[in-house]
Amino acid sequence: MRRCSSICDVMTDYSDKPCILCVAITGSLPTKANNPAVPITISEQIESTQEAFEAGASIAHCHVRDDAGQPTSDPERFQRLMEGLHQHCPGMIVQLSTGGRSGAGAARGGMLPLSPDMASLSVGSNNFPSRVYENPPDLVDWLASEMLRYEVKPEIEAFDLSHIVQATRMQADGRLKGPLYVQFVMGVKNATPADEPILDFYIETLKRLAPDAQWCAAGIGAAQATLNDWAIRKGGHTRTGLEDNVRLDRQRLAPSNAALVRRAAEICTQYDRPVATWQQARAILGLRMPKG
Repeated sequence: MRRCSSICDVMTDYSDKPCILCVAITGSLPTKANNPAVPITISEQIESTQEAFEAGASIAHCHVRDDAGQPTSDPERFQRLMEGLHQHCPGMIVQLSTGGRSGAGAARGGMLPLSPDMASLSVGSNNFPSRVYENPPDLVDWLASEMLRYEVKPEIEAFDLSHIVQATRMQADGRLKGPLYVQFVMGVKNATPADEPILDFYIETLKRLAPDAQWCAAGIGAAQATLNDWAIRKGGHTRTGLEDNVRLDRQRLAPSNAALVRRAAEICTQYDRPVATWQQARAILGLRMPKG
């Protein structure tokens, strides 16, 4: 039976809308000390992603680490990861991170000439737990121009309401190619909390400013399962994975990225939402099909 709880979505049936599951496999912060299942090396990342792909994930959100396990934007490492994912997860959408923990300035976009299917793009700055996540306008514009140049679809990382508005402005003036794909990130300390009325307002704002946009939601830490539930119920797409959360619950570490994907897929079943295949995900996002 499909459950309902929010006024804004109680009357809407999304049973004919496949839900895209994104798995954020590694990130920049989690270590094996946090959870031994966190994949660090390229080979570990490929193996973990393949398991998540088989569990239902159709997008892999990717960071890479150096030999010391520290975040890096090294294009050569991204290339090796992409090649492995194309081989072992055929058809899966590869999304590379341009996030600020892995490099500074133009180094953050050094992997874009690899022409991945997608890349993350933060269009504004905001507070993080212990620092400011800086995304100055000139850097944002340069990253956006590189994505246009190499035909990379951006996933807009919206940590704040202003980021949604800015993304729609950038689409309107041609700096971003539509339709937009916007991810609402909630639960980061000192940024947007995991609050359902705020999510509802974000969804309504995006629909008003960019009616053809698709949206996704990601929850950090304990908010991950909550945001998975809200997003799936409200007709959006959702992200899971060890980058954002290393636990199944307070008592148990997540044994794998695949386990977190399976949990999201189970929520889809609860709300009668089909899990999108990689073919459906590419069609929804307007992405090219892989060659061969």
